[in-house]
Amino acid sequence: QVQLVESGGGLVQPGGSLRLSCATSGFTFSSYAMSWYRQAPGKERELVAAITGVGYRTNYADSVKGRFTISRDNVKNTVYLQMNFLKPEDTAVYYCNGRSSSPFGDYDYWGQGTQVTVSS
Repeated sequence: QVQLVESGGGLVQPGGSLRLSCATSGFTFSSYAMSWYRQAPGKERELVAAITGVGYRTNYADSVKGRFTISRDNVKNTVYLQMNFLKPEDTAVYYCNGRSSSPFGDYDYWGQGTQVTVSS
């Protein structure tokens, strides 16, 4: 079965760092673009960072550019989000996403989310 399991969330102080991991199984990981989304209370879910399956091209939301780094390991089938210089505005549930499109259909998988709270 398809699984995406996030870990690494928690409570950190402003200016601190956290690394999120998303371990996946049940699909061809290298064929999927992976991304991290987040959703804060009362807000829409937003794309934070994305990385392509093979070329490892990355894109970031302006709000996190220079602070967050997305990476992936196609041997471990795991995607990471390194978050530095965290701000209270980064507080949200962070979701791991895998997405692929083909002439035979589109596939879109989600993890359950992990809570990140930035507070003093």
